[in-house]
Amino acid sequence: MQLFYNPLLNKNTTTFSFDKEESRHIAKVLRKKEGDVLYITNGKGLLFKAELLQADFKKCVVKILETDEKETEPYHLHIAVAPTKMNDRFEWFLEKATEIGISEITPLLCDHSERKQIKLERFEKVIQAAMKQSLQTWLPKINPLTTFSKFVTNQQSEQLFIAHCEETERNALKDCVLPNKSTTILIGPEGDFSSQEINAALDKKYKPVMLGNNRLRTETAAIFACTAVRLINS
Repeated sequence: MQLFYNPLLNKNTTTFSFDKEESRHIAKVLRKKEGDVLYITNGKGLLFKAELLQADFKKCVVKILETDEKETEPYHLHIAVAPTKMNDRFEWFLEKATEIGISEITPLLCDHSERKQIKLERFEKVIQAAMKQSLQTWLPKINPLTTFSKFVTNQQSEQLFIAHCEETERNALKDCVLPNKSTTILIGPEGDFSSQEINAALDKKYKPVMLGNNRLRTETAAIFACTAVRLINS
């Protein structure tokens, strides 16, 4: 099964035309023909079974045959993480977190951040590709780059955690997360959060946690946190 994505589809859609880029991929790369069945998601929980009416590399047209609504996960996982200096590492995190199962991602601008600009459109494409590859129907939300102070002030999750490396009292993340709750986890840059940032998070009721005894790269720590929450909710 190959999954396609278009956010414009809804329950009332009966026919649909792919754009030129997607049409070329369907007709010339995948060599799909009239009568073939395609599966499409709108990234909002709907899975469409469609018949290919017109297979043209400039314009592919489908007729919707069936619409299936998939339930969202009973928990909401939001990871706020500082983008890595090497862009491919952060894109690797986006891809794997989407495959594992994540609800929302916020790139975080911190005191020790080495990357202070991001290409949000590029990140959105990485997430879309990972959603399609893993055959999911819910597209994770990715937010614009946000300062640490603004982020910690505005969060309303039921569970708030900050993972840092300072030698202070911390509990293991796996021992703190409760299932079926909205959860936000802060992951710092290569140089970790500053002491001021840690204290600011604690003042906002974030609980300090550790992700094992090894020092992890930023993207590895974020994947570890994502996996831990996923397993607790499995």
